[in-house]
Amino acid sequence: MPHHTPLIALLAVGLVLAFILGALAHRLRLSPIVGYLLAGILVGPFTPGFVADPELAMELSEIGVILLMFGVGLHFSVEDLLEVKTIAIPGAIVQIAAATVLGWALAWFMGWPTLQGLVFGLALSVASTVVLLRAMEDRRLLETRRGKIAVGWLIVEDLVMVVALVLLPALAESMGTAGDGTPAAGSIAGSLGLTLLKVAAFVTLMMVVGRRAIPWLLERIAGTGSRELFTLAVLAIALGVAFGSAKLFGVSFALGAFFAGMLLNGDLSHKAASDSLPLRDAFAVLFFVSVGMLFDPMILVEQPLPVVATFLIITVGKSLAAFLIVRAFGHPNSTALTISASLAQIGEFSFILAGLGVSLAILPEDGRDLVLAGALLSIIANPLIFAVLDQWEARQAKGAEAPKAPTPEPIDGPALPTEGHAILIGYGRVGGEIAKLLREREVPLIVIDDDMDLVQKARGAGYPAIRGNAAAHRVMDEASPAGAKLVVLAIPQALEAGEVIARLRTLNPGLTILARAHSDREVKHLLAHGADGAVLAEKELAHSMAEMALSAPPFRKPRPA
Repeated sequence: MPHHTPLIALLAVGLVLAFILGALAHRLRLSPIVGYLLAGILVGPFTPGFVADPELAMELSEIGVILLMFGVGLHFSVEDLLEVKTIAIPGAIVQIAAATVLGWALAWFMGWPTLQGLVFGLALSVASTVVLLRAMEDRRLLETRRGKIAVGWLIVEDLVMVVALVLLPALAESMGTAGDGTPAAGSIAGSLGLTLLKVAAFVTLMMVVGRRAIPWLLERIAGTGSRELFTLAVLAIALGVAFGSAKLFGVSFALGAFFAGMLLNGDLSHKAASDSLPLRDAFAVLFFVSVGMLFDPMILVEQPLPVVATFLIITVGKSLAAFLIVRAFGHPNSTALTISASLAQIGEFSFILAGLGVSLAILPEDGRDLVLAGALLSIIANPLIFAVLDQWEARQAKGAEAPKAPTPEPIDGPALPTEGHAILIGYGRVGGEIAKLLREREVPLIVIDDDMDLVQKARGAGYPAIRGNAAAHRVMDEASPAGAKLVVLAIPQALEAGEVIARLRTLNPGLTILARAHSDREVKHLLAHGADGAVLAEKELAHSMAEMALSAPPFRKPRPA
């Protein structure tokens, strides 16, 4: 058995460190991304100890980029964007331009060429989807007006970055490998024009053929009933389209994967996202680890002023631009400050753009290190920024004439009952059937699910629904468990359900709590945490089928005379 196994070493050490540091970051109420990046720094060549293979790390990170962009495409919502288009589209574009100019100004001060400065500024202009959504969900703002503006703003930023990823290689080619050439305008126009023609051909093929072929294929595979084949089909489509788009049309892996995800919709989109999520998350972690490996911590000592300036551009410069834009559109200070705080960080797209810039020689390695330093510092600072905002809002509420707390912004959907109701956690196939049965018996119901599509589906069926993880305190508190009579956990994750049950039992000892299990061990786990009953799905299915079989004519007992 060979002992030189760099791939296994990278996976083992990288994932173990990412898990430990990610859990620690979560414990400190920071984004786990901070832990993943620190894990990469520890296994990188700039710190002592074990050094992972950087070439392997970059190969794995490419898969991470593809699956990340596939996920972005799966969750891309034209409806969400159109709902807030009047502020999100112009606001995001102006804010990107402002941040890019500030980044270019810092690069000019450091003596970098114009193109390098523009790429650097562009990398500082886009916020992290993961960090923004978590901040919104933690504060129950995602379904409010300001939450929808933030999400729409983020969609526009993502689209601009997708376009940038497509055009930068052509621009780099026309500007020369050093990024400081001055070719004729015709050379730039010709190169960009050829790239746009290739992109147009790819988009046309995907819209004409892909939008029919991809859903058709997945429907047929889903019809086989094989979960393994369906998961494999999803990954094959994501990776296959990304690879084919790069080889046949010369466009980026990212654009191909984005379109592959975007062309899926409805139930197929939800199932594809659910089945590919574990692998997508694993490779996303490896992507962040590989990015951390490229970071030289010495830049914090050798170039402290550029690091501080980069941090201020991210947290003050572009946030101030966002605040002024939102206020200019007539929104209140609370909305403007929430949007500003949400955007005061950078993340995954910044890393992708910086990595592409370095590979194309249109961004120096120092620029990538500054982007990574800015990302680390801004992600760490973001919870502190929100804490200051929370304190400001609390002081505003205290200073108001009315002594009561301010009324929260309205959330779409039916009103939430507060007394004598049932709480249903999970609105999948099982949860949907339970909701129907409870409605038939006129039981007031609140649905909790962390999937936006399922929450909208529940609201469309007339159920009050909350989006979020039931294990989060704010999410559960919104469902008024103290006044509830029944809680049904229809989620298949027994460990998560046990945590929720233990907290519910503390909040309301008189609750009747029922849960779903898939093994005898899970039944014991749920009962030990306070559930009144745990339904073993396979056993109940077996009983039902046996009763139906025994009532069939061959086995039906004759009635006594």
